[in-house]
Amino acid sequence: MKLIKSLAAIAITSALLSGCNSHNTNDIKPTTNDVTIATFNLSFDRSSFEQLVEEMQTSPAEQQALINGFNNQTLTPTEKEKALKIIQIRNVAAIIQTKRPNVILLAEFNNDGTGENTAALVGFQNNYLSIGQSPNSIDGGDTLEPIKYPFFESYATNTGLMSGLDLNNDGKINSGPNDAWGFGVYHGQYGFSLMSQYKIDTANTRTFQTFKWKDLPSAEMPKITNCNDTKNPIPDGMACGEDWYTPTEWENLRLSSKNHVDAPIIIPTANGEQTIHILMSHPTPPVFDTVTQKNKMQNRDEIQFWNNYITNGDFIYDDKGATGGLAESEKFVIVGDLNADPYAGDGYRQTIESLLNHHRVNQTATDGELTPISLGAETCFSDGECRQDNPYPNRLTSNFGLQVDHAIPSNNLNVTASGVYWPANDEQGRLLVNDVRIGKKGAGKDVSSDHRMVWIKATL
Repeated sequence: MKLIKSLAAIAITSALLSGCNSHNTNDIKPTTNDVTIATFNLSFDRSSFEQLVEEMQTSPAEQQALINGFNNQTLTPTEKEKALKIIQIRNVAAIIQTKRPNVILLAEFNNDGTGENTAALVGFQNNYLSIGQSPNSIDGGDTLEPIKYPFFESYATNTGLMSGLDLNNDGKINSGPNDAWGFGVYHGQYGFSLMSQYKIDTANTRTFQTFKWKDLPSAEMPKITNCNDTKNPIPDGMACGEDWYTPTEWENLRLSSKNHVDAPIIIPTANGEQTIHILMSHPTPPVFDTVTQKNKMQNRDEIQFWNNYITNGDFIYDDKGATGGLAESEKFVIVGDLNADPYAGDGYRQTIESLLNHHRVNQTATDGELTPISLGAETCFSDGECRQDNPYPNRLTSNFGLQVDHAIPSNNLNVTASGVYWPANDEQGRLLVNDVRIGKKGAGKDVSSDHRMVWIKATL
């Protein structure tokens, strides 16, 4: 779609200044029969939200000057550090322009904590997505067609939001990221956003940021079970087998490490408007535990939330107080870095497996012939790109060797195609995910991300 950048920028900036988080320009797609929905953990981890905003607001001309200096080795250390971030963002934009999803969840796209400040998203659209990127990374050359997302939202997150409690039992309140509702050095770290070429029904979007962990029927109090580990001593005053949280802490503890969001997307088709619910989350990794299995248990239950939401969700309440789950007739796609692989890894595999094989899920696209795969993932371990082997190597979505990123469609969606964007050594776009000239290992977050974009295409 050709863009008039200045008009698009004015329209988006005007909407931003008016305090509206759902943005609309005249670049809305006409009626369609097909929709592609993707999830991509971008690994845009930065020391502050302001740093990401500054990078996103760097003009294309300034970007190119930094990349030229990087190629010519003429940058100062500070300039080189910024150039590497710019290269990462441009490569991510090139991946998006290559596969061109209509709707995409952007995980680890840091925000201000509340989701109200969308300056980074505006900059990402105007200075990267609206500019044709190169599939050859820093080599330049051929350019891809720009892509426009007239609608976007950034969502409030629990990461870095201090709880006012001593959740890590170090005797101090709000003493660091482990005392936040979700792990984060600052409020907004690891947040997520949604970009769409179709209207996001913000009036009917549901968020579950404050849903309490204890209110999930399968919830269990984490207990001290790692009792003889010299590297992880039990806190003073506590003993093996004890509850990790006080009754007050457990009563108030939030389930979601970031947020759980149900955002309906309204898609114009030849037969009228259709709605697909984009169900988004980014559960905590089931690792980094010390004397308990708290992270492992929370990861399991953040995934279990969606199992309940699409089945027996009467007990569920959202941040506005409305109760219940998703109606049986609704279409949905569960998207996100769920930090869970059904066949490998450290999490409770049976929970993610039960979601992928849920009776309301289109299992052809989760464990059948249309399960997202790639050629690049098949050889990532033998090539030294992945840290571990996996029983289903072509399904991998991360270069640490796990299938953790998922796009899980409902069984009333007719899925016709799917994939993981992971080019093999001889495929176009390989330098967008693996480039030895960038960073220490030539892969991962230095080049674009240590995750891969996963997508499904459905015919309506």
